[in-house]
Amino acid sequence: MGLEISGLLGLLILALNVWAIIKTVQSSIPDHRKVLWVVIIILLPVIGFILWYLLANVIRR
Repeated sequence: MGLEISGLLGLLILALNVWAIIKTVQSSIPDHRKVLWVVIIILLPVIGFILWYLLANVIRR
């Protein structure tokens, strides 16, 4: 039995991941770190977004 994310929740996750990727590409971090973050967000959609959000927004403040 696998985990299936569909419907409105899937659309929300997709929108958040696209937003995270756009913000990452627009940031001033080095290119190799941008590529790493984009790969993490794409390969691990939910966990990658949570990690990105925590590390990029919450912990830096």
